[in-house]
Amino acid sequence: MATGNILIADDDTAIRTVISQALSRAGYEVRTTGNAATLWRWVQSGEGDLVITDVIMPDENAFELLPKMKKLRPNLPIIVMSAQNTFMTAIKASERGAYDYLPKPFDLRELVSIVGRAMSEPKSAARAEPAVDLERMPLVGRSPVMQEIYRALARLMQTDLTVMITGESGTGKELVARALHDYGKRQKGPFVAINMAAIPRDLIESELFGHEKGAFTGATQRYAGRFEQAEGGTLFLDEIGDMPMEAQTRLLRVLQQGEYTTVGGRSPIKTNVRIIAATNKDLSGLIRQGLFREDLFFRLNVVPFRLPPLRERLEDIGDLTHHFFALAAAEGLPLKRIEADALERLKRYRWPGNIRELENLTRRLAALYPQEIVTTQLVDLELSGKEPAISPLTSPESGGDGPNRKESQKPQTLASAMEHHLSELFQENGRELPAPGLYHRILREIEHPLISAALAATRGNQIKAAELLGLNRNTLRKKVRELDIRWVRAPR
Repeated sequence: MATGNILIADDDTAIRTVISQALSRAGYEVRTTGNAATLWRWVQSGEGDLVITDVIMPDENAFELLPKMKKLRPNLPIIVMSAQNTFMTAIKASERGAYDYLPKPFDLRELVSIVGRAMSEPKSAARAEPAVDLERMPLVGRSPVMQEIYRALARLMQTDLTVMITGESGTGKELVARALHDYGKRQKGPFVAINMAAIPRDLIESELFGHEKGAFTGATQRYAGRFEQAEGGTLFLDEIGDMPMEAQTRLLRVLQQGEYTTVGGRSPIKTNVRIIAATNKDLSGLIRQGLFREDLFFRLNVVPFRLPPLRERLEDIGDLTHHFFALAAAEGLPLKRIEADALERLKRYRWPGNIRELENLTRRLAALYPQEIVTTQLVDLELSGKEPAISPLTSPESGGDGPNRKESQKPQTLASAMEHHLSELFQENGRELPAPGLYHRILREIEHPLISAALAATRGNQIKAAELLGLNRNTLRKKVRELDIRWVRAPR
């Protein structure tokens, strides 16, 4: 039977009662209060072997009280609960020395298990609080799967463990890597990212480890590789599954011995970097095919970290959409609001491009449409031709596909939109034909938003945008100048 005295602070009587009963049945002695002042008085008097507290209290925020409790009693485990289930809540709890963070609603069995683990572990001194900007919000979402990610990240922040992030393209793998760096013990060092899929295979070793002057044709001077650039900080190896075998062998040596040699160099160089790797591929399958070293996989996969696709966290679409609209407005685009039905429409889409696709969609809606409120019709216009594989587009409440369905509810294609636009153009002129040059005028009207959207979608990469549009890169550059296109860079 468990023993120990637990202090519980929550202004919700029902929550206090439920937790108290569960812990009492487990064998603990329990004292409860609805305010922070009483909790602080108990802690000052030396009561309690463990504290469970809500963040928002009527008289004081627990995040303000927590450092005082840890300073007075460094070995006192404190479990923080909160209904404000954001990434920053988990980070604040970790930074202020909380033993663990539980988002509301939580599983009572999990809480009892955490209490048991905290009571049985050797007591350790309080962790130092790193000075970070707590106003930034690198990750967004309140779904249960995101809560687990926040808690896992909070536990990893003050470690140097190697992390392997897996997930489909567009799920935010680099955001997670940056969060681990920006809120971790290496935050004052550099964060250096390299995408294995974006670098020619014969140049990857040089990019990673650097090269000496004369090491190969074209090496006219010494080059500092990414390991040297990341010294003292974090090196993010994106798309690690695309790394060639020769580079894998050299990377394994770095992980095993903590040193490397430059291409063309002879003297080993000691390195002090944290490695975070990411991939959207099945590395186990690549290992079976002989395309990825199994020993390297085990070295990189110390802490496996899976990011869910957007279709597994559809309840986060509202928060993400509002977040991306706010980012767009901060960069000078009009601030948009989205109606409830339009949000529901977004939740019925499959999102093969995940969060990146949603971000690009919101930026197009902000940049290309004058309406302040984004309607279902605008969303349908943007998603036309794409398969809504989550659930049917229409429902009985929306009128289905029957004859009574309003015309405005039908998805509008680009062709039908242009037909409507031209029809209005001719009507405005009555029986007179529009001014000469209509063909080039219409092409210009289409080209500008099309090229702008392609540049935004590829984050300003003209090579990728040209490939997306099927244009020669020089042709794209010429059109950007001629049309005076000023695209907006999407945040990474």
